[in-house]
Amino acid sequence: MDKDEIDLQRITPEAPWGPHTDSTFHGVEFLPEDLGEALNKTAMRVNEKYSSLPAEEKGIHIINIRAIEDIGYIQRESTLLNSLCQDPDANCKHGLYFRDGKRKVDYILVYHYKKSSVSKTLTRRIHHNDSSARSIKQDHQLPGKGGHLDVGESELHMDYHEDDKRFRREEYEGNLMEAGLELERDEDTKIHGVGFVKIHAPWNVLCREAEFLKLKMPTKKVYQINQAHGLLKKINSVIQKITEPIQPKVAEHKPETVKRLSYPFSREKQHLFDLSDKESFFDSKTRSTIVYEILKRTTCTKAKYSMGITSLLANGVYSAAYPLHDGDYEGENVELNDRKLLCEEWASYGVFYKYQPIDLVRKYFGEKIGLYFAWLGVYTQMLIPASIVGVIVFLYGCATVDENIPSMEMCDERNNITMCPLCDNTCSYWKMSSSCATARASHLFDNPATVFFSVFMALWAATFMEHWKRKQMRLNYRWDLTGFEEEEAHPRAEYEAKVLEKSLRKEYIHKKTDKEKLTWKDRFPAYFTNFVGIIFMIGLTFAIVFGVIIYRISTAAALALSSTPSGRSSVRVTVTATAVIINLVVIIILDEVYGCIARWLTQIEVPKTDKSFEERLIFKAFLLKFVNAYTPIFYVAFFKGRFVGRPGDYVYIFHSFRMEECAPGGCLMELCIQLSIIMLGKQLIQNNLFEIGIPKMKKLIRYIKLKRRRSLDHEEHMKKKQRYEVDYNLEPFAGLTPEYMEMIIQFGFVTLFVASFPLAPLFALLNNIIEIRLDAKKFVTELRRPVAVRAKDIGIWYNILRGVGKLAVIINAFVISFTSDFIPRLVYLYMYSENGTMHGFVNHTLSSFNVSDFQGGTAPNDPMELGYVVQICRYKDYREPPWSENKYEISKDFWAVLAARLAFVIVFQNLVMFMSDFVDWIIPDIPKDISQQIHKEKVLMVEVFMKEEQGKLQMLETWKDKDMKKGENCNNHSPKLSRSQSGSMSSCHSYHIDV
Repeated sequence: MDKDEIDLQRITPEAPWGPHTDSTFHGVEFLPEDLGEALNKTAMRVNEKYSSLPAEEKGIHIINIRAIEDIGYIQRESTLLNSLCQDPDANCKHGLYFRDGKRKVDYILVYHYKKSSVSKTLTRRIHHNDSSARSIKQDHQLPGKGGHLDVGESELHMDYHEDDKRFRREEYEGNLMEAGLELERDEDTKIHGVGFVKIHAPWNVLCREAEFLKLKMPTKKVYQINQAHGLLKKINSVIQKITEPIQPKVAEHKPETVKRLSYPFSREKQHLFDLSDKESFFDSKTRSTIVYEILKRTTCTKAKYSMGITSLLANGVYSAAYPLHDGDYEGENVELNDRKLLCEEWASYGVFYKYQPIDLVRKYFGEKIGLYFAWLGVYTQMLIPASIVGVIVFLYGCATVDENIPSMEMCDERNNITMCPLCDNTCSYWKMSSSCATARASHLFDNPATVFFSVFMALWAATFMEHWKRKQMRLNYRWDLTGFEEEEAHPRAEYEAKVLEKSLRKEYIHKKTDKEKLTWKDRFPAYFTNFVGIIFMIGLTFAIVFGVIIYRISTAAALALSSTPSGRSSVRVTVTATAVIINLVVIIILDEVYGCIARWLTQIEVPKTDKSFEERLIFKAFLLKFVNAYTPIFYVAFFKGRFVGRPGDYVYIFHSFRMEECAPGGCLMELCIQLSIIMLGKQLIQNNLFEIGIPKMKKLIRYIKLKRRRSLDHEEHMKKKQRYEVDYNLEPFAGLTPEYMEMIIQFGFVTLFVASFPLAPLFALLNNIIEIRLDAKKFVTELRRPVAVRAKDIGIWYNILRGVGKLAVIINAFVISFTSDFIPRLVYLYMYSENGTMHGFVNHTLSSFNVSDFQGGTAPNDPMELGYVVQICRYKDYREPPWSENKYEISKDFWAVLAARLAFVIVFQNLVMFMSDFVDWIIPDIPKDISQQIHKEKVLMVEVFMKEEQGKLQMLETWKDKDMKKGENCNNHSPKLSRSQSGSMSSCHSYHIDV
């Protein structure tokens, strides 16, 4: 038996222990006498290597009590830790620190464990100090995980998988301690069957990892930031005074006049950095990032099976891993912390009018999340001028609606224009004046100002992208990300498992152990599945849209049978509204389905890194959701009414459903209705209600489950929850992809079809004002704290934004040219108008049809519904009249209008593209003052190192001079020296320095 063990066979309740005569030993209660025989057969270990109690408690030993637990001993209220400390949570601030109250918890690992049915877990908060981390060996079992007993084996037997998970945890935690981390276990929690491992990174580990990660840290050198002068300085001061009420009240948001010079941390150059306060030198965000990097690269190897933290989480060895929030954000007597400050100044609807404290967001959540909210803020700000111009365009349409000659002609009943039936048999002839309201409403969105607005929005999109690039560079400078380059990330758990499976298969066949990697041949089945799956999903979307078209046609025909005139007159409005609502519901449902399918398709590809996985997932999800959201709108904009045919020769679907036509005023009004309902519905239901309602529902379910457990475990209910227990009940962070995705889809609504809906930027602005605070509240109060990730840009999303902006120019050109009547009006005005006005335009766009040419069985059942016999009816198209030699053939007017439309598309597209590229070229990506500051930092850093080298050389020169003078003094002595003098002379040479 080694020196660290106590043989419990010699310990009996009757043994004299001096003052400990109540059968306790160092605060640990012994078993009742009826279990004495079992204890006599058990040896337990007291290992001081696992104890890191304060110096004043060194006399207290922590005993490995697994054997006591396994034989079914039910511990009473007083536990080991309660015997060590009267108030266990007084020093640790309810879970933010270790039990000693000094070491901060940087990360939490959570696992599930099974207890014996007749036992109850004894409190186990095991401390590991830095010395134990270096001395731990793989074969040592972690505290609280002691040897097993044979007593009650039938009841206490744990299945193989649970044992395997426990062994892996023991090995992994041992490896973490060998890497220098300090651990503390807690299984005495309010959450039944859940254990927590608290992780602390000591100073030497933080320094080592900061050097490995090349983290830029502030040095002692402080320099002045270049300030504006003259008139520009006065303007900036005026702007600051005006915007002061809308600035958040946080220290990080105040304008700085000085900045600390930053440099990648190096242990050899620690003298450059301000280490006066080591506790705050690495903030909580940086500490958790460092610990997470160690967790990712630390493996658990067992029978050639390598597992990092991602693999352990995927295999259920650990159920969660997360850093802690800084503390509570609400309640009385809550200490002020960054989380509480963010909740008050950012995650509150009451501060919707204020700027975001982006620097504090970055400090708390990291650069990647900070960049998302910074981008969202810039996008929302840029929507303000777009909204103002859009409202002006809309008001212009309202002001000129009574002066619009085409709509006045359509509303004039004196024109007596009889239109052809909208469907076969059941529909009769109708007056054009009955569509007066639709014609007047169409002018609100189909007027010359919408063309200007389309050009404006294309330039707006280019300006927004350039403005964001400049803002991004400013943030990179402020956040010390200049020169930051992402290094190759660790392989994902699934990739490692797949490579291991391949290597084991090859080793079994060929007896080779070479390092393997996945090739395109390995991934070909996944690629083929991806291709087929995406094509199938896009086909499914088209099929659903086609189904809605069938619904519109059949419903219109059914409503036309209505006996009431009001029912027949509202057919178009009813069909359009119900079809759009169906489309909206389908889009919302398919959005969720496509998100899951995109993730599954990406998972079977087995990308190597998290970055590759994220980019592939984003591409697939965006493609599917883009098609899902915009296919119904594309149909109305470019296909509806294009392939109808003509009276007497209509195009039919399945030989029974006649293709639907546009209203006499065109399809632009219907496009506007479709776009507005889908955009507003998605924002209201999917983006807001789902984001608010689903987290609240999950929180309610968790509360109900915990309430049931509390009724079973009354003792646990009486304890105050630790910080890590509270955070465990929060939702895990699922990434920024859903947040970006909904904003990119909204950006498409704002730019792609803005010619048909000028109010889209306004509704997007109103939504985003709420969205920013909603996302902020979710991040601060509803989600576990994410691991801070360094990033210098928004990644692939920027390329998607540029692509959508370019596509918007093309689509708006086609909307103006083919969907609206802008080009036909111009052609009529300059080619066919007799007096240079729009009088006669409506009649010019209508063709004539002789009702005697109807095919058999397609003529109206009630031809006298209007009260008179109809011989000629009109329909919207450019065709020859029935009295022409080439009756019902396409007329030359059609080709003239088509040529003008195509010419407009080409001119508009190239002109706007050129103007956008010109804006891109004329606005520099890097602001001039930022480029000067970056250059200044480089010069200052060179000066710092030059001064350091000069100081070293001067010191060496001083030492050399002293050495030479000492040598001269020794040589000038008399040759006759006493023994003591000769000794002193020999000591002269001891000062020699080898330069």
